[in-house]
This record gives sequence, structure tokens and C-alpha cells, in this order.
Amino acid sequence: MLIDEATITVRSGRGGNGAMSLRREAFVPRGGPDGGNGGRGGDVYIVVKPNLRTLADFQYRRSYAAEAGRPGEGSNKTGRGGADCRIPVPPGTVVHDDETGDVLADLSSAAQRLLVAKGGRGGRGNAAFATATRQTPRFAERGEPGVVRRLRLELKLLADVGIIGFPNVGKSTLISVISAARPKIAAYPFTTLEPNLGVVRLDEERSFVVADTPGLIVGAHKGVGLGDRFLRHIERTRVLLHVLDAAGLEGRDPLADFEAINRELVLFGRGLAERPQVVALNKMDLAEAVEAEGRCRAALEARGYSVFAISAATRAGLPPLLNCLAGYLDLGAGGAEADERVEVIEAPPPRQQPLQVERVEEGLLVVRGTEVERLVAMGDLSGPEGLQRLHRALGRLGVLRRLAQAGAEEGDTVRIGKTELEYVEDLALDGAWEGPSDED
Repeated sequence: MLIDEATITVRSGRGGNGAMSLRREAFVPRGGPDGGNGGRGGDVYIVVKPNLRTLADFQYRRSYAAEAGRPGEGSNKTGRGGADCRIPVPPGTVVHDDETGDVLADLSSAAQRLLVAKGGRGGRGNAAFATATRQTPRFAERGEPGVVRRLRLELKLLADVGIIGFPNVGKSTLISVISAARPKIAAYPFTTLEPNLGVVRLDEERSFVVADTPGLIVGAHKGVGLGDRFLRHIERTRVLLHVLDAAGLEGRDPLADFEAINRELVLFGRGLAERPQVVALNKMDLAEAVEAEGRCRAALEARGYSVFAISAATRAGLPPLLNCLAGYLDLGAGGAEADERVEVIEAPPPRQQPLQVERVEEGLLVVRGTEVERLVAMGDLSGPEGLQRLHRALGRLGVLRRLAQAGAEEGDTVRIGKTELEYVEDLALDGAWEGPSDED
């Protein structure tokens, strides 16, 4: 089964905590602070693996996380960085931010990798905060939290030639005889329920990939018969092979079928209607098709299309058709050699949430905002020096002023992220909290 959409959650690694350590050695009377920094958390990458064909693996695993950084240690030892997480996807995967709908990257080459979530910075140890006026700081930073993102993966097949047409015109039979693909074939509508890929080899040096899409019907651009999903898979093709049932065995006129399918391409948009198109009049092993060939060929060639009479069942007329398709591809190749150097694409960071202060119930205020939540998550709340530093930072961000405006009272609980603090009015109104700090 072709799985062409998946939604996953990724989390980069949290940075390691900085160490709070004071040097104590014999014969060293003034050792001072020597707490090392924490290691950086691991990043999350999405990498292209050419041997993958579907997103089926994401049916069973939907959460991915990088390793957290290790904490720092005394003697100014920096913690080890966390291992990165690499998520393999097939070529042709489009990565969306599921919350905003923004396209983060369109991954089509094995040389591409997408950085979707950066690891958190390691917290600084107390040695980093030593100054001439504060020689023995007794606090350190905690590691920066990792980034959590919800991503939507969409697979669009990579093929040179896309085979289109109504159901039961012989598309599956055609791909089965010109390549090693083995699609399910039967005489009822919608035999093909998922796209099939096949490689056509003309000789030692020439080959191309064809995609047999399920049969399209009127209203496909709106999703009728899953048509919008099928049309999406031919967006990347360079030329379209339009297969018509020249015998009209389903009671339809071949030219009317041609017009109907092209109308769906126009309505779907995204440049499909402007793609080069070659027409194959199939089922020429039947008398009805032979009778209709002249009329269909004249009408289509008058509009500038290359038309070939073939029989997928008997393989008649296939070499000229395949050579024509190869000619279109040769013209569009450009002769440029692929650059196999790894290309790292950095996705835009998640949108920042502005500062918000809200009283949710009596005695409880909630502060939200990307910057303030990160600040509190990295703060050292285990001692008075760390708390004092946090209060000053909250003052610089305007949080204390907003709390006062929201009617915060002595003893109220202030929740910031996962941390709850007690509101102390004297500290909040002290102008010292609004001033600059020499602690960073």
C-alpha cells in the first residue's frame, strides 16, 4: 500500500544543566567557581533516503526525539552534546508545519537534509557568571528546553512520465509491459487504487521512470474518486502520457474522454495543463479501435499532439511511443550533472508567542510567551541568588509590570510554563528589578 501522508511530532534535545561548583584544592586558598556548561541538546533532521518509496513507517511510529545534552561538571568540564535524531523519508516528500500550514521544505534529492528542530543550548555553569564584584556565584543555568513541532509529511512521487486517463483504458497493462512494475489488473473500475512506479530501460544508457496513476473521473480536481490525491502525484512529472481507450469499450467516446481529463488538469491547476502531453490510442488489437483511429488521430494531431496507436496487450506500437517520450525527456534534461554535496536546509523556527498575562481564577495568574517561558525554564530557582537574577530578568521583559496591571496581589500564584511562583508585591514594585543587570 502506498502511504502518501503522515503526521508526526518531533522534539529536539534539551540542553544539559550548567554545574554549580566551587573549587576546593589543597594549597589553593582562593579556588573560586569552576562549574562547567551543559552540553547542547541534539537536533532533529529529516533526511532523504532514495531506497524508500512510501511513508508507511510513520503508521507505527509518530513521535521522534533527539537526545538531551549532558550536564556540566566541576573543574570547568562541559557536558557532552546530545545525539541528533535523523528521520528518513522518501524522495519527493514535502514537509509542512502542521500548526500553521507553512511549507518548510520540498525534499527531492538524496543530498538534502532538513533541520526542523534545533537542540536546546546548554546551561551555563556558575564559572560563567563570576565577575570582579561577585567572585563566588552560587547559581547556574538550567539547559534550554528542546523545540517541539508537529509536522505533516506529504509524498509526491518523483517520476519522469505520468500516465493519465480514465479507468479501464489500459494504463496498468501498459506499465506492466514497458517496465518491471506489476500492478493489479482486472476488468472492473478502479482496479488501481494507488500509484505504481516503473523503470523503462530503452538501452544501456537511456532509462526513465513512469508513474501509473489510478483512473481519473469527472470531478477529480475536487477529490471525487480520490482524484485530487492522484493528481498530486503527477505534479513532478516532466511529460504526461494520456492513454485513451480507442475501442470505446466502456461506452465512452475517446475524444470526449480526452477533453474531460484535460479539463480536470486545468481545474486542478499547479501547471499540469501546460505539461507536454503525448497521446496513446490503446487497444488497437480490437476492430473498434482500428475504425476510430483515423478520426481520433486527425482531431488530436490538428491540435499539435503526438499520437501513437498501440496495443498494450500485444505490445504493438510501443517502441516508437517510448522513443518519443525519451526525446521529450532528453530535451528537458539540460545536461547538468547532479551536485551530490549534502545540502542542509534550515526550517524557519516555530512562531514566537507574544507575552500575555491572564488571571484565570482567584489567586492564580498565568503568564504565557515564548521568551518568558524559556527564561523561567532555564532559571536556577534553588537558591536566593538564582531567584534574584530571575526577578530582574522578568522586570526587564515587562512581566512584573504586566502582573501589577492585571491586579496581582501579595501571595497570588503566578504560573509560567510548568513553574509556579509566589507573587511578592514589594519585590515587583521595587525599581531595582526594572534596571539593568550585570549578571549576564
